[in-house]
Amino acid sequence: MKLGILKEEKIPSDKRVVFTPKQCREIVTRFPEIQVFVQSSDVRCYLDKEYIKMGIPVVDNLYDCDVLFGIKEVPKDKLLSNKTYFFFSHTIKKQEYNKGLLIKMIDLNINMIDYEVLKYEDGERILGFGRYAGVIGAYNAFLTYGLKKNLYSLKPANKCINRKEMENELKKINLTNERFLVTGKGRVGSGILEIINLLGLNKVSVDEYLDNTYDYPVYVNLDTMDYNQRSDGKGDFNDFVRDPSSYSSIFMKYAKNTDVFIAGHYYATGSPYLFTRSDVKSSSFNISVVADISCDIDGPVATTIRPSSIISPIYGYNPLTEEEDNFMKEDVVAVMAVDNLPCELPKDSSEDFGNQLIENIIPILGKESSILSNATICKNGDLTENFKYLKDFVTL
Repeated sequence: MKLGILKEEKIPSDKRVVFTPKQCREIVTRFPEIQVFVQSSDVRCYLDKEYIKMGIPVVDNLYDCDVLFGIKEVPKDKLLSNKTYFFFSHTIKKQEYNKGLLIKMIDLNINMIDYEVLKYEDGERILGFGRYAGVIGAYNAFLTYGLKKNLYSLKPANKCINRKEMENELKKINLTNERFLVTGKGRVGSGILEIINLLGLNKVSVDEYLDNTYDYPVYVNLDTMDYNQRSDGKGDFNDFVRDPSSYSSIFMKYAKNTDVFIAGHYYATGSPYLFTRSDVKSSSFNISVVADISCDIDGPVATTIRPSSIISPIYGYNPLTEEEDNFMKEDVVAVMAVDNLPCELPKDSSEDFGNQLIENIIPILGKESSILSNATICKNGDLTENFKYLKDFVTL
């Protein structure tokens, strides 16, 4: 079997790669039936010569490969017919901007396997960049707070050579008695906590966070049912998932005790907003920095009115005008809402993603697998059974 590592050609460019040079070497060593070829690129975070040094052929095209791996969507005019592709297609929610891409893949008889729907039998996702979104998002939260309060200045993560250098910057952080609220306990949440734990912040319970005062910095990690409540006071997470419309947010009881909110939660359509624009106007809203890793625009976190960028990661939200403003103003909330956080540390996030692929997907390639078949969007010139709901979407 011949595996091809695609050059990322979507604009804006992405420096990440599916497999690092060392990981490519590991694949061909552990799986002698597999050959790996890398498409030449002047974009990715690893140079062509680094792959060549590991004995991996670097080629101009991947016509001879059977399975092609990328990160972002492949431009329609770059697709090769009759191939198996792995990448994030962003089509399963009927994203209009990728409608043409899905139609083209069906026309070209492409076997499309989407990372987003590769799942274990229990439904948990196998792959994702969530951990590094959490790691970098948490770092950016502390960077933003230091600027907002004029306490310290951290080097932007994208200016650091790697995660080790970024973590070394944490030594500059100077805190007193700040209170940090973290939502989410999945991959993103665990990434956030990696940074918080490196700083040695004290974790407190929900009741302690609400009732106690501290002369040192603390944090609380909220789960879904900590900030949502059913009208009758009953309910549980499974009930919430089935019918979120019968729940309302109780997030504001935390807002009055919080300096920095780091949002790493999953938000489903129909769920209550955590806080609204009206809530931000309240005297009980004391949050000065919102690091919205989830980044749902005009959604559950009212201060997130647009995504920010790696180059310009912070903007201000003025509660009175409900518009963007200078984040350094006293009554303006500083918002960090970068929507492609893992790209700030492309080498580290690529290595993490590649490790997940090598552990879970490479061993089952070319074999009968429900994991692969359930994640296959189209095959043999048609949508697969799991994705027949997209039929009206791709009908011209």
